[in-house]
Amino acid sequence: MRKVTLRIVPFIMLLYFIEFLDRVNIGFAALTMNQDLGFSPTVFGFGAGIFFLGYFLFEVPSNLILHKVGAHIWIARVMISWGLVSGCMALVQGTTSFYILRFLLGVAEAGFFPGIILYLSYWFPAAKRAQVTAIFMAAAPLSTALGSPVSAALLEMHGLLGYAGWQWMFVVEAIPALLLGIVVLFFLTDRPAQAKWLNAEERRWLQETMQAEEQTRSTQHGHSSAWRGLADKRVLALALVYFGTSAGLIYAGNVSTLLAVIIALTLVTVGISASKPPLWSMPTLFLSGPAAAAGIATINSIGNLGGFVGPMMIGVIRQQTGSYT
Repeated sequence: MRKVTLRIVPFIMLLYFIEFLDRVNIGFAALTMNQDLGFSPTVFGFGAGIFFLGYFLFEVPSNLILHKVGAHIWIARVMISWGLVSGCMALVQGTTSFYILRFLLGVAEAGFFPGIILYLSYWFPAAKRAQVTAIFMAAAPLSTALGSPVSAALLEMHGLLGYAGWQWMFVVEAIPALLLGIVVLFFLTDRPAQAKWLNAEERRWLQETMQAEEQTRSTQHGHSSAWRGLADKRVLALALVYFGTSAGLIYAGNVSTLLAVIIALTLVTVGISASKPPLWSMPTLFLSGPAAAAGIATINSIGNLGGFVGPMMIGVIRQQTGSYT
């Protein structure tokens, strides 16, 4: 498995690094964009959150298409389309264009994360999946740590060629997604049977191992239709767990004092980071085929709604009680 790990994991970590950077750079843009365009906190908050609505609506269809046409085609499509939309954020001129582009960015990015989780289930046995998922997901905090100084530096380009710093940031940070989308077409291998970079013995062993696991799942858990993945009670339970962690992380950042914020965010982040890899390895223990594609996407789409609902819940709590606690 070492050859498979070295071939796949660093590359998908790079893709996730760029995806996360393009998703969160709106927070950096807000430092100057809101003033330039006259956005109120309400306008910006809704625009930032509407991303998750597009994400929610198109997660399941996107993952089902990936299962059908192959990861290298669909992940490339996802990256190129989100790169284009992210770059177009530099053209925002008012509330309407801001809302439309944020929604379209959610649509474009839908399917990337669950698609990668599904893709890993094609290549890694169940015993290795949580470990590989944990390594892959480390790209998100790395993106925040390493990408933040880059975003801040790009904002300093304000006035260059007559454009604002936030416009430069959106354009420059969209370029890696576009370029890597093209690379994905040629580098990412859909299934072990197509892996020319494995020798015949390695390829045969991996195919037999993954086919045996899938046959076992099918025998123990029945048919693998997309509807089963959507309606499975275990999928819905995992989705609610993920929703709670997403909303809880936002609440932890809104407690009353700076020290409490630091302590709360540290503890919550440690707990969430430790829980996600085993959580994402669970669906493919009892789902396969289209059911796995639909189930993984359902968990991610419902879970990410916590990022949309969480801020609204916090606002209601603050308005009704006068306190975040």
